[in-house]
Amino acid sequence: MSQYKEGPAAEENAAPAPQADTPHDLEPGTEIQQLQAELEKFRAESGENLDRFLRAKAEVENVRKRGEVDVSTARKYAIERFAAEIVAVRDSLELARMVELPKDTNPAVQKMHEGLDLTLKLLDSTFEKFGLTVVDPQGQKFNPEHHQAISMVDSAEVLPNHVVTVVQKGFLLNDRLLRPAMVVVARGATNPKDPAAQA
Repeated sequence: MSQYKEGPAAEENAAPAPQADTPHDLEPGTEIQQLQAELEKFRAESGENLDRFLRAKAEVENVRKRGEVDVSTARKYAIERFAAEIVAVRDSLELARMVELPKDTNPAVQKMHEGLDLTLKLLDSTFEKFGLTVVDPQGQKFNPEHHQAISMVDSAEVLPNHVVTVVQKGFLLNDRLLRPAMVVVARGATNPKDPAAQA
């Protein structure tokens, strides 16, 4: 007979007895329904994810296009502030050029006058390269988008609502108004004896 008794510890160390296979909790029909429900759930989630992806892709494309437009606009109108200042210089040169010189003027003064012509031509050529164009509407129909009327006068020579005098030329920068032309506009001659004018 053995001196040692098997105590409760020996029972704990013993391997557990194999359990019999447990049957599935669900019937085969119920399990198929559950799998189909899960499949539909995953399909719906994948559809939502695809929709989110397509929206994000479209948003990125829109941001890219807006960025391209912004960069293009910035390049096109980058000189706007500079151009607004330099047109005043052109105005001064043009005013100086309009001074009539007597025939017996000093040759040095005549050379300066010719220099003004050349400077204006060079300035206009530079303006053209950078998309800056002069608005000189003498005799044209008044256009409130490009002209600013400073007064109206009666005129028999100029049609009503047409420019009689250009006080200050305007400028466009790549088809955007930089400065409106300051103009005097014809009101049109009114004849009180004319029945059409009274109507």
